[in-house]
Amino acid sequence: MQTSRVPAPCCKSGRMKTGSWCTTSLVVGLIYLYILAVEEVMGQQHTDFNSRPLGFESPDRFYPGAAQVRIMQSQGSVFNVPLDSFSSPSEPTPSVSSANSDYGVEFKYHDYNELTQFLRLTSSRFPSLTALYSIGKSVQGRDLWVMVVSASPYEHMIGKPDVKYVANMHGNEAVGREMMLHLIHYLVTSYETDQYIRWLLDNTRIHILPSMNPDGFEVAREGTCDGGQGRYNALGFDLNRNFPDYFKQNNKNPQPETDAVKEWVSKIQFTLSGSLHGGALVASYPFDNTPTTRLCKTSASCSGFNSYNSPPSVTPDDDVFKHLALTYSSNHEEMHRGEPCKAGTPSFNQGITNGASWYPLTGGMQDFNYVWNGCMEVTIEMSCCKYPARSQLPKFWEQNRLPLVKYLAEAHRGVQGFVQDENGNPIEKASLKVKSREVGFHTTKYGEFWRVLLPGQYILSVFAEGYYPREVEFAVVEQHPTLLNVTLVAGAGKPDGFRPPQAPQRGPPFPPQQFAHHQQQFKQPADPNSGIFSSLSSGFNSLVSNIFG
Repeated sequence: MQTSRVPAPCCKSGRMKTGSWCTTSLVVGLIYLYILAVEEVMGQQHTDFNSRPLGFESPDRFYPGAAQVRIMQSQGSVFNVPLDSFSSPSEPTPSVSSANSDYGVEFKYHDYNELTQFLRLTSSRFPSLTALYSIGKSVQGRDLWVMVVSASPYEHMIGKPDVKYVANMHGNEAVGREMMLHLIHYLVTSYETDQYIRWLLDNTRIHILPSMNPDGFEVAREGTCDGGQGRYNALGFDLNRNFPDYFKQNNKNPQPETDAVKEWVSKIQFTLSGSLHGGALVASYPFDNTPTTRLCKTSASCSGFNSYNSPPSVTPDDDVFKHLALTYSSNHEEMHRGEPCKAGTPSFNQGITNGASWYPLTGGMQDFNYVWNGCMEVTIEMSCCKYPARSQLPKFWEQNRLPLVKYLAEAHRGVQGFVQDENGNPIEKASLKVKSREVGFHTTKYGEFWRVLLPGQYILSVFAEGYYPREVEFAVVEQHPTLLNVTLVAGAGKPDGFRPPQAPQRGPPFPPQQFAHHQQQFKQPADPNSGIFSSLSSGFNSLVSNIFG
């Protein structure tokens, strides 16, 4: 008796193939689909920047892990909230997550081990908002911890600025160290409940170095308002006299802590910075040094530099620095009064001062950040007593919480954009200078740039090796940053003919009620032809076509 054979499911009547061939085809197809699925799950995708695949960045010790570049807009048109569109940050609402119900930070002084424990706990509790890394070690081998607080702690967000706070540079000036721990706690616990904090973290990467001088802090003593115990590092060097100086050669031996900071700021293009100190109540801005120090030949001729009310040493960005200092002091309930801490100490108009006008110094960090790296930095003196009793810490936090947040938001004022070639490729290390402001700045590896400027009309000069230079006119307004992209033409020297300046774009402001709608635009639009299902479908169709014709 002859047994009838049932055709294999993959075979159609009239086009029947052998059973073994159909079985082999199905196995190959399943393997192919499995490979596609694995590739998709493992994240082997490309991010688009002017239709160019970027893939993954190489790991960097300043960005733990292999960080995938996230491009917000291919032309740099990032949406930003106007600086005054939200109310002041509110007190954080207690977290509803039971997993974080025991997360907090005490009003006490944390030694190195306690500080490390708090930072590691924060990183583990809030992995989507924080990343912890070390920029180096102190003389005695303590890590110089930095915590990134951002909606993108491990990923560089193209077109969005990096900012930083550095505290406890002088080990016995301890208030700033504790304020940084409370700021970290405040930011991560307020992200879900405070719209202003959410906007700030969604649009900014905040790097916080709570203690630049952990060795000095360990030997300083609580309750000591004056004196130098703990001020210096373990080798006896004042770290705020240990940086390269614009006006005078600094012959002091570079220290591990300052070397670490110098390497750090050479790796990351910081737009805005604050250096937190103690011993006065004032916001001090560059320059800290003055050209007249070159004329000092004897100690007697320089004695005046240790007194108050010296002539100011004005930067080309004096208007911006005064504004930044006022942003902090005007939001501080006591600093803006400018009252002296005690008899014989100076008062400060509106709570701000030019550094050299207060007292000139050589080798300061804020001048170095500004001149060498194009980063706007202001020094914040947070307390009249350098190391006050811990019982006063709640008061200091209440006074500094608002100005600490408002100051960082100033990174979104002014102009920002990209420098690219005619094919849309970013130009790295292009030199930029705002006309009449002689201190320049540079683009990042992605062609990005930022500059804090006040409202007005400006001309931006752009230079890059192998390209014709350009000058572009643009305007800055109060409500939002100006978004400006500059295209350079390959060549050397001045191009023939005049190219009209590019019209700057402006990121549209939006009120709080539209926040959720605009939040969606921060992410790269999804490619309708990408994703796991489209990949599977495309791969299967190709396989079927190749096998069955």
